[in-house]
Amino acid sequence: MKKKNDNSLQEAMQDMLREFRLKPQLDETRVKMLWEKLMGKTIATYTSNISVRKNVLHLTILSAPLKHELSYSKDKIKSLLNEEMGEEYIKDVVIR
Repeated sequence: MKKKNDNSLQEAMQDMLREFRLKPQLDETRVKMLWEKLMGKTIATYTSNISVRKNVLHLTILSAPLKHELSYSKDKIKSLLNEEMGEEYIKDVVIR
């Protein structure tokens, strides 16, 4: 029988993330870590900045041709990241 203050470790971690408002920073770090895995080493090399603000992924790409190519793949980038995150976290992608 579960006591009133008995929580699983997962529940306790989720409560802590919510209480200290750490989830946005944790999610942004996960996106940064997933970038090279999902997009490949070459694209990651030409990416100078990755940030997430209000569920919008902001990318700074150093190569003009790559920036142009990625601009056509925004929906695919969004769906790949959301699938890997397990939720609809990224709403839009901005490439600079």
